[in-house]
Amino acid sequence: MLETFQPLIDASKGLDLTDPAAAEALLEERFPAGSEAALALNAKLRELYEAGEIANNGEPPMTWGRVTKATEESSDFSIDVVCMNGPGPKHRHPKGEIDYCVALDGAPTFDGRAPGWVVLGEGSVHIPTAAGGVMLIVYLLPEGAFEFVK
Repeated sequence: MLETFQPLIDASKGLDLTDPAAAEALLEERFPAGSEAALALNAKLRELYEAGEIANNGEPPMTWGRVTKATEESSDFSIDVVCMNGPGPKHRHPKGEIDYCVALDGAPTFDGRAPGWVVLGEGSVHIPTAAGGVMLIVYLLPEGAFEFVK
């Protein structure tokens, strides 16, 4: 299944996550969210979700699933997929977080942002929130670095 996520891995390699806006611009250049390739990936992600192959743990407002731990094959990113229509748990990104967001139903936003790329910088903390519909989010975490925060 990792091959499905390869375009996101390739787009995310070598990004400087200390400047989220610049990282998002580079991601959009490397793999534009509205491109034919992105639309095909979005369709494949929907298919995998509907088949129960990704984001298949938990229950709404948030289901989740791990695609891979950080490995050489994943360019040292862990990859998780989450389906949300509300808030998730507060957490910190010691090395940053790269999110690829896909609308499944309605007109969802993720942390107030439209579908597409969202980057959270190194050391950032947030309560991830989908609003206005259902959003499928692919999380790429450098070295799998992630910490829950109370």
